[in-house]
Amino acid sequence: MAKSLIEELPRIVSEGRREAAQILERLSSGTQIGLQTNELVLPSKDVSGLFKGSSPQIPNAFNMAGGSGEWMSRLIYGDNLLAMQALLAGDAQTGLPSLRGKVDLIYIDPPFDSKADYRTKISLPGTDIQQKPTVIEQFAYADTWEEGTISYLKMICPRLILMREMLSERGSIYVHIDWHVGAYVKVLLDEIFGKDYFRNEIVWTYFGFKRSTAKKFPQKHDIIYSFTRNEEYIWNTQYKPHSPEYVKRFKKDANGRLYRDDVNPTGGGTRIIYLDEVEGDIVDSIWDDIPPVNPVAKERVGYATQKPEKLLERIIKASSNEGDLVCDFFGGSGTTAAVAERLGRRWITCDIGKPASLVMRKRFIDQEVKPFLYQSIGDYQKEAFRNNRRYKHVGDLSQVVLGLYGALPFTPEQTNDRNFGYIKGTRTLVMVDSPNRLTTAATIRRAVEAKASLLGGDWEKVVVLGWNFAFDISQAIQKYQDSNVEVLVIPPDLLDKLAKKGYKKLIDDKSVRFSSLQYLVAKPLVVTQQGEQDEIDVELENYVLLSPDNIPLDDKDKEKLQKVLERDPLSLIEYWSIDPDYDGVTFRSTWQDYRENVDNDNDPLHCVYKTRLKVAHKEHRQVCIKAVDVFGFESQVVESV
Repeated sequence: MAKSLIEELPRIVSEGRREAAQILERLSSGTQIGLQTNELVLPSKDVSGLFKGSSPQIPNAFNMAGGSGEWMSRLIYGDNLLAMQALLAGDAQTGLPSLRGKVDLIYIDPPFDSKADYRTKISLPGTDIQQKPTVIEQFAYADTWEEGTISYLKMICPRLILMREMLSERGSIYVHIDWHVGAYVKVLLDEIFGKDYFRNEIVWTYFGFKRSTAKKFPQKHDIIYSFTRNEEYIWNTQYKPHSPEYVKRFKKDANGRLYRDDVNPTGGGTRIIYLDEVEGDIVDSIWDDIPPVNPVAKERVGYATQKPEKLLERIIKASSNEGDLVCDFFGGSGTTAAVAERLGRRWITCDIGKPASLVMRKRFIDQEVKPFLYQSIGDYQKEAFRNNRRYKHVGDLSQVVLGLYGALPFTPEQTNDRNFGYIKGTRTLVMVDSPNRLTTAATIRRAVEAKASLLGGDWEKVVVLGWNFAFDISQAIQKYQDSNVEVLVIPPDLLDKLAKKGYKKLIDDKSVRFSSLQYLVAKPLVVTQQGEQDEIDVELENYVLLSPDNIPLDDKDKEKLQKVLERDPLSLIEYWSIDPDYDGVTFRSTWQDYRENVDNDNDPLHCVYKTRLKVAHKEHRQVCIKAVDVFGFESQVVESV
């Protein structure tokens, strides 16, 4: 029998408050979650194929070890619950204080519908393919909708509580929702923020006509609930633009300014009224003047749930001032951050989807925003699984993966760590990483240490099997290349296969394949000294992707991908960037190109693959080249010159 939502609501709120309280308690403990800075992005997209300008400057006083005297907006890849925990704790590495009570405006546009198709369309030369969500995204979506609306409310409740903690005393939150869960989310908002601080139920109704064969009126609007932290809050009255009919009543003066003659209501005669001095109608709670993003609109970035910039512009102008901090924890296409930047606000945005993170990063570069940080969650997702019953048996899953790889587990008497096994008849150690985290340099180090110490050591080789990988994993592999360690990818659709076929069937048909990681190949750098400057010619040579069998695709799309791999492997690069002075710690992205950047070659399906950088002369330098492919996999090459 289905559970009653009304009966479940008190328990959902109680559990949400308990979860949020536990997170807040950890802020003063030693188990804080940190943010890992993947890139300091200094937007400077390629426009000619030969970048001859000076490298953009890092903001004044910015120092990754000691913080910065200037604000750095940030794009965070990862679960927003973990991101908010990290932001509430503060980020000492980049000088970010705790954001508790520091955020002036929060807008969120969380997913509405459990039946939504979360696949991403990828256009490649000569074909299109559909990418399924990553393993981490699959876990997140499955957990969000396991019990339908009940699970959705369990997901959103603790997040809303943390958002309230982040709001400043004059702060506001806008929650964009539709009919699927709107009424229930409103009840949660009343409970968390207080009914007295409910400001508006905004109806955003779309233009256009809808034909429907369903026996009901077509759905043509979303709801945006607005709450504030206190009675006193930031508010700037908004006015609608004048209608074209009204504007026609004005004419241009000698300077081109629109005016009209009008009757003077006090002194008689006529007076001159200028259009730019006339306020439009005050915006009320029915927003029928903002259409959805047009399919051919300049602002469209190819993201299914993208919201129009005018919608966010109205919200940001109404409930924040220049210099205020605006956050969006379901970042999606990045509209909130893009508009906040344009309006002179500071911003933080976050999303658990790799496609969304790619879209946002490119959008911000295209907009030429101020330098920003691209970050992820340190020790990714460990906390999210700690108290989640869905993943209580992750240890058992490691045993399954060991068996599918052909390894045997150790007995409890040999070791308590169920993530380790061995290949029978050999001295090969096998380690299975958890699906709830990124495999990082620390993982590789742990495996190498186990090779030297587990059961007396004397292992000849260690194999690490991972699900999701940190951006700098290739460097870690190079660092430990003399330690006889091999890193392989666990198929991202393994969980689906286990559900459909079962463990024994997969063992029998040997259909599970583990592949090596992707890697980037660059041609030798050419450095030419020109007075006090160096010209560095950088050119990509090849990109080797892991096997199509280990990409979350349907079989027909795997075949399409294989053909692209054979004829045009570099076309799989979605985005690449260069740090000409890499310090081995922080990647400072001072030059970028990406497929949709057509200012250089009018080719939306390829990047340019060579460029020339002009930088201050140095006797010795490290150049780091980073590439991100269309599936979100990252790899990088470091060259010393």
